[in-house]
Amino acid sequence: MVAVLAQPEAGSDLKAVPLSDRNGVLEILQMRRDPFGYSDRKRLQYGDVSGMNAFGVRIVTCMGAEAANEILMNKDRAFANAPAWSYFIGPFFNRGIMLLDFEEHRNHRHILQQAFTPKVLKGYMDELQPMVADRVSRFPTGRVKLFSELKALTLDVALEVFLGLELPQHEADRLNKAFIETVRAGVAYVRKPVPGGRWWKGVRSRKVLEDFFYEHIAAKRANATPDLFSVLCHAEGDDGETFTDEDVVNHMIFVLMAAHDTSTITMTQMAYWMAKYPEWQEKARAQSFEFGPDLDYADLSGLTVLDSIMKESLRLCPPVPAQPRMAVKDTQVQGFFIPEGTMVSVPQLINHRDPQYYTHPAMFDPERFSAERAEDKGHRMAWMPFGGGVHKCIGLYFGQMEIKTVMHHLLRGYEWSVPTGYQVPMDYSALPVPKDKLPVQMRKR
Repeated sequence: MVAVLAQPEAGSDLKAVPLSDRNGVLEILQMRRDPFGYSDRKRLQYGDVSGMNAFGVRIVTCMGAEAANEILMNKDRAFANAPAWSYFIGPFFNRGIMLLDFEEHRNHRHILQQAFTPKVLKGYMDELQPMVADRVSRFPTGRVKLFSELKALTLDVALEVFLGLELPQHEADRLNKAFIETVRAGVAYVRKPVPGGRWWKGVRSRKVLEDFFYEHIAAKRANATPDLFSVLCHAEGDDGETFTDEDVVNHMIFVLMAAHDTSTITMTQMAYWMAKYPEWQEKARAQSFEFGPDLDYADLSGLTVLDSIMKESLRLCPPVPAQPRMAVKDTQVQGFFIPEGTMVSVPQLINHRDPQYYTHPAMFDPERFSAERAEDKGHRMAWMPFGGGVHKCIGLYFGQMEIKTVMHHLLRGYEWSVPTGYQVPMDYSALPVPKDKLPVQMRKR
């Protein structure tokens, strides 16, 4: 007899969620080691909806676009972001925009949206363009660990465009280390500040980031400048409401982390696939040479080949592999009973390879996003690397702008390759990154 998570009320037509009989920690270890094989086995054994108990929490994985739609569109407000994400990253990204819900989330997002309007994005583009061009022109050649180069670049962009500050290298390195430690802390197995452990390092690094932003906030409030830090210090709601210093610090820490980690992961995947499939690298390069060395904001939509490569890379490896939510009342997903206090997970890493929507889903095929095929349009949640519903990533247009700009300069300035048969070894223990930092052979054009 299969164990179940919880029985619905007598007389209910809802089904009980089948529960794994294995230790939950072992389940999570296996999932991180081999997410695709793990999901295939779970689906064969239990179907698209199944549960586990791990770290004292009931977790239900709900595969498929229909389940994602129910959870993320959240029409009856049965699911909340804050209690789910807070379980993983709350102490480190406290009250970032993704960790707010309902009216509070709506109010904060409304003010925060002022930092990502088309007019403001064009201003960021003006700031970003020359820095990216200069930084990319100084990339090393020979055998290069491209993930490391791209990560350093995206941090530079985040510091200049979002902070409007020129920092000495040791200070930039200190902030980068703090961001890395806060991200990795969220998936710690020992969820207490044991000295030397991931959780302890995350708590320590959160304090480093807070101290940094509080040190600079008075100057930002005193003088309006075109960077995100300043925009948040001066942004107002419809009734003149503004962010407190604490609000600004919380949002800056979260947005800065999200901006440079997710962009790095996406560009690394794009570079990998263009190295594996040099014909796509050449197609993208040829189109980049149809534009000048420096892009205007209006040029971004013309980089259609890069756009398809980016979308396919995001499909195969979304930077945030899953979306957790917490049931704040008894509810259901796909006819299964979900009791209050249960965490549900939308695994977009798995959903993005659903053969119901994608032909040969494990294959790199940017043409699946062409107007003729439009495989991503088979369901509103078939392609969702930026999430969905009211919590859809607020910085997605900035991210795409940054990614296309960097890749445009990289394509015009360099060619890169990997050995025949090379497959990037992925680490899924936190955000998905290459274990080997993606070593490529780079040469100047």
